Amino acid sequence: MSDYRPGPLTPLQYLRNVTFYVHAAIATLLIGLFGLVSLRDGRRGANRVGDRWIAHLAWAARIHLGLRCEVRGTPPTRDIIVAAKHQCFWDILMIAQAVPRRAFIMKREVMRVPVVGWFAWKVGCIPIDRRKGRDAMAAISSQINQRLAGDGLGQLIIYPEGTRTLPGERRPYKHGVSTIRASTGLSVAPVAVNTGLFWPRKGWGIRPGTAIIEFLPEIGPEAPREGFLPRLEAEIETASDRLMAEAGFTPIADQRSS
Repeated sequence: MSDYRPGPLTPLQYLRNVTFYVHAAIATLLIGLFGLVSLRDGRRGANRVGDRWIAHLAWAARIHLGLRCEVRGTPPTRDIIVAAKHQCFWDILMIAQAVPRRAFIMKREVMRVPVVGWFAWKVGCIPIDRRKGRDAMAAISSQINQRLAGDGLGQLIIYPEGTRTLPGERRPYKHGVSTIRASTGLSVAPVAVNTGLFWPRKGWGIRPGTAIIEFLPEIGPEAPREGFLPRLEAEIETASDRLMAEAGFTPIADQRSS
């Protein structure tokens, strides 16, 4: 069987899932606590701890689960919006590992959690209060422009569908990415994935093999706003379908969630 296809879920593989999660929990606690001192160096220090944590979990996934990730395309290194297909926790980690100054838009409640929230603030994550609706997007755009005028934004990772999706499932792309692009003048780097075939949405029953994330050609600020969102959706979904087909999965083209 090709390594690009998910391996079987045997009883041993389920046991390996358990050992991975135990390892990941202990490593997260230790790396987070010992890394607190690095927060004195601001974003640079927090990113060093993030690099260490992600690299360790990627190593643990190889050892315990037999799971790897291949990165295709060219990950961006300048200030940019990274708009990605989101199927599971694994693609969060692998996209974050591929770019040097990652940041996310996160629920405000998460950023108030001790330790986790402290690192999120320091690496440049931006809080969102979803109760404020359109006002929340205006606040996010304002924060992004402030950072662009300061020490830079980095690679802001956004999931246009707004949630994790099952392989073959499609949800309407939300207008947030289009609004942020228009108000900041940033380019957008689309990202396709097939990670959900290996790492289920709920995180249990992880299969061995090599998942793929692919950075597609960037969409520059000169591209017209009208038609941007359908273009972004078409490019990400078409490429993700191709990656999933490479792994032996045939998506249903017209599958939609209600």
